[in-house]
Amino acid sequence: MKRQDLQRIYYFLTLNRALEERLLSFYMQNKVVGGLYRSLGQEAISVGTAYALEPDDWVAPLIRNVGAFLVKGYRPRDLFTQYMAKATSPTAGRDCNTHFGDCSRGVVAPISMLGAMIPVMAGVAWGSRLQGIPRVALTYIGDGGTSTGDFHEGLNLASVWKLPLVVVAEHNQFAYSTPVHKQMAIQDLVERAKAYAMASEIVDGNDVLAVYEATRRALDFSRSGQGAYFLECKTMRMRGHAEHDDARYVPAELLAEWRERDPIDRFRQRLLGEFDFTQQQLDGVDAQVAALIEEDADFADRSPFPEGSQALGGVFAS
Repeated sequence: MKRQDLQRIYYFLTLNRALEERLLSFYMQNKVVGGLYRSLGQEAISVGTAYALEPDDWVAPLIRNVGAFLVKGYRPRDLFTQYMAKATSPTAGRDCNTHFGDCSRGVVAPISMLGAMIPVMAGVAWGSRLQGIPRVALTYIGDGGTSTGDFHEGLNLASVWKLPLVVVAEHNQFAYSTPVHKQMAIQDLVERAKAYAMASEIVDGNDVLAVYEATRRALDFSRSGQGAYFLECKTMRMRGHAEHDDARYVPAELLAEWRERDPIDRFRQRLLGEFDFTQQQLDGVDAQVAALIEEDADFADRSPFPEGSQALGGVFAS
């Protein structure tokens, strides 16, 4: 990987976290409409997987995949205004959080029903094959979401038809407040993929370069016609299910253990050591991120709410 790629990955990781920290500030000021869902501690998964995509590949991010939106070209203001239901948001205030997408960017808008995006993206993969386009479709699922019917139906279909689909499982230890050992009798989510004879592997989800490299392997595998691929990323959700959840059910020692494995801190240290970046270079990236966050947060805060007369625009086909 080129140095400019390493620096870009660091930029997206820090932008992901800074964006969510500013969203938390807006939430505490009662400027966020609805709940706030964060990806603290999981940023390496979204950034690492999305950065591995080819320009023609399609992705369906979920609620904790802010980094994937950023890598695909969205600005922080798009997330700010979307969470704040402003007229300048991608959905012009018709929906909240990450319920938006853009087919021209290869981003499929997610929905909240867990597991539902897997059969949707299997359809994208199938359609690409029919059109003769060497495109891979990628989407995400949490450990709890692997217990849904859509998950199993989608994996089975993708495996039988050998679709160019990559499913990234974020094994973040808790499905809302339910720990994994109370959800399933297996320790590794890849066991569920193996039941459908799907190629799979486990990767350290807090190591962004390991995630990137594993995703490249998965994409190459699927693009070559060998079928779907299941990538399990071991990580930890460092906040509650959403900001209204104080996560008191999570043992303090577990959080302390994973805090030592923070994905951004780890990558920064590798850049300074293994890749010979200077403190000044990384501080420059941090300053660039801070400036963009300030600019886009100000834009979102000043943006108007939509007019009621526009509520049905873009809802029904003309």
